[in-house]
Amino acid sequence: MTIHWCGTGLSAIPGLRRLIEAGRPVTVWNRTIAKARDAVGDLTDDIRAFDIDALAGVLAPGDVVVSMLPADWHVRLAELAIEKKAHLVTSSYISPEMHALDGAAREAGAAIVNEVGLDPGIDHLMAHWLMADYRASGAYAPDNTYAFTSYCGGVPKIANAFRYKFSWSPLGVLRALKSPSRSIRDFSELSVQRPWDALGRYDAPLPIPETFEVYPNRDSLPFMAHYGFEPVWKVRDFVRGTLRLNGWAEAWKPIFDTIEGGADEAELKALSDRLWAENAYDADEPDRVVLCVSLHVTRDGATVYHKTYVMDAWGDARGTAMARLVSVPVALAVEAVLTREIPAGVTAAPSDPRLVDRWLGEVDTLAQHLQVVDGA
Repeated sequence: MTIHWCGTGLSAIPGLRRLIEAGRPVTVWNRTIAKARDAVGDLTDDIRAFDIDALAGVLAPGDVVVSMLPADWHVRLAELAIEKKAHLVTSSYISPEMHALDGAAREAGAAIVNEVGLDPGIDHLMAHWLMADYRASGAYAPDNTYAFTSYCGGVPKIANAFRYKFSWSPLGVLRALKSPSRSIRDFSELSVQRPWDALGRYDAPLPIPETFEVYPNRDSLPFMAHYGFEPVWKVRDFVRGTLRLNGWAEAWKPIFDTIEGGADEAELKALSDRLWAENAYDADEPDRVVLCVSLHVTRDGATVYHKTYVMDAWGDARGTAMARLVSVPVALAVEAVLTREIPAGVTAAPSDPRLVDRWLGEVDTLAQHLQVVDGA
């Protein structure tokens, strides 16, 4: 069984190298062969120019396709994997089009695994761990009240005036700022058109406590069922969001004004190019990733369970924190598919306690700080 790893961008390399160094049979596909050779040419000669027809010609039953390509490739590759009775792993969110392939994937015995990067990915694992720990704690009661928050952000380790730096083209970040979000705040659904309309403060329980700016991201509500929240539960807060350095909103106000003014794609591209020129990471400059997932349960106003899974990681001699934390979980998912620990169908990061514990153990080796903080 061959792993067909498609895409060798900045966030792909540590996981790819892990699989090759472990002796897995890996074929590397990239649109630019020279870039792939620069990344992994010291480990393998099996590097090919990415072409979906060429991939289709060699893809065999039981093989695993890894897509680290732009998200608009994922469904096409999933359809190919299902046709060939192979498997697919991506780090991206499950789109409606991907979800619609679930029945066909099950029938073909194809594991189509998504949301196994950093966010989404590691955040899911932490949420599943907290929910399992809560249910085992003896604190569960049908009339409890729940507050769940999950905040993740890639931020500069060395703060700059712009309060942010880019590892790759800023265009994706700018497009995301145009996306509406849904979450639950104070027992009510909160729908906002722009992130800056719901900006808040978050006190992260890091070893040295630190305050960040946060805002809800995408649609949080479907993840309530994904994490095991029951329909009858009283939910005060449920927010999956993005974390930024203090001062970010003020520094980005001109960006917000441009977006709010109805900037078209060409204007966003020009803005992206300027931001990339002014705020890209310098060579060997450390990035930083902070992730905090919290479950706070109360009964009659008193806390009965309150824990937060906290991660802080930064770039070091191994490379960037972002690359490690996105691509190594992808490699873990590939290994789990090959050992048949992930079932056929369209799935996200696993809730199986064995995989959750094993993968979080691996995350502990990737981050400089990983801890469950008891806030009760």
